[in-house]
Amino acid sequence: MGAATALAASRVWGANDKINIGIVGLGGRGTNHLDFYSLHIPEARIAGLCDINQAARETAQARLQKNGGEKAKEYEDMRKMYADPSIEAVSIATPNHWHALAAIWAMKAGKDCYSEKPACYNIHEGEQMIKVAREYNRMLQIGSQHRSNPMKIKAMEAVHGGLIGNVYLAKGLCFKRRVSIGHKPDSPVPAGVNWDLFLGPAPMRPFNELRFKYNWHWFWDTGNGDIGNQGVHEIGICRWGLGDPDFPKAAVAMGGKYAYQDDQETPNTLMATYDYGGGREIMFEVRGLLTGGEGTPVHRGGRGRGRGAEPAAAPAPATPASAPINVQIGNLFYGTEGWAAMSDAGFQAYKGESSELIMDLRPDHSIGDPTVLHMQNFLSACRSRNYKELHDEIGNAYLSACMCHLANISYRTGHKLTIEAGPKFVNDPEANKQLTREVYRKPYVV
Repeated sequence: MGAATALAASRVWGANDKINIGIVGLGGRGTNHLDFYSLHIPEARIAGLCDINQAARETAQARLQKNGGEKAKEYEDMRKMYADPSIEAVSIATPNHWHALAAIWAMKAGKDCYSEKPACYNIHEGEQMIKVAREYNRMLQIGSQHRSNPMKIKAMEAVHGGLIGNVYLAKGLCFKRRVSIGHKPDSPVPAGVNWDLFLGPAPMRPFNELRFKYNWHWFWDTGNGDIGNQGVHEIGICRWGLGDPDFPKAAVAMGGKYAYQDDQETPNTLMATYDYGGGREIMFEVRGLLTGGEGTPVHRGGRGRGRGAEPAAAPAPATPASAPINVQIGNLFYGTEGWAAMSDAGFQAYKGESSELIMDLRPDHSIGDPTVLHMQNFLSACRSRNYKELHDEIGNAYLSACMCHLANISYRTGHKLTIEAGPKFVNDPEANKQLTREVYRKPYVV
């Protein structure tokens, strides 16, 4: 690996050179990666396809060639792909419990990495990812594509510029409908699936269909629940709105798995609060059950006026462009002079007692898909060798992932966490044990 590292570090790409990409994990999101690189990013060439499932490799190979790409090399084990000097960068779309080890092995082999969110499966693993990225001078971009979304960039610039005054509360919402996964018995490992490689750092368990495709999110061995799945996007935007602070001083989360009796382990309802001190906090809520949204101007109901003030005049009917954003998956920001709502559908800011609409942004789809822009940002940094150009490199994305881990640790221990630098939890050995796995299954040790 040392020779490969030296070769990759010394590589200088020409303006028209393509970067050879290997994709690790060819499920739903990995298929998205394949389409983005092969159909929309001319500076990339997919040269390797890696998955523990033979059927997934075959499907991806056919899709790549249908997209006009050349036939790529196939690998069952990512370590063999990393040993191939023709692979210059990797794009990781594995389950959460593999994110850290897949990236660490790749960086030590001299590869730059684009890795899906959350950055890490636990806090310890994120620390190791940062350490290796710096030691080996590797680019490690995390798939928080909202950081490359032009509309959201413009909105955050306005918020940071005082659009609604000083922001004291950022709220993230993950009201994503999740139906019950039910019950299924253990069964034989399907033909063509390397179950040992799938589990990797996680404990060995019998094969169960519910622990495999996508539903691995809802088991503690391999996933982090919806706060670490969809929610990490919005919790990262909460931090963005507050200027990307470091760890909070305290965190507490409560919730449960409500309504369903099934095999899911993680909560489908969770409320987390993070105190940064100095009059700033983040609140985050997961709801997987039937629900409405949040975020409509208070003046529409005549509320929000001071005592003795005249009721606000009824506003003119909203035009489609200014229709209020009713957030189910997104963010709300509250400042000393107003508030704002943001989702993929748009950004709106309101000011004063009458909730006057002062900014209304909508996505410009002609600019390009945010994930494509995020991947192009990654490839640009691969060429420049400057990790500070990355829109959400590991040093920042790690902190967003840790917010999810703090909530889960509080939920699983059943108490509030007091946090000190490190991070460590003050006088809390039960919580400190959850900074990492109790045991890593060899040889898959982070």
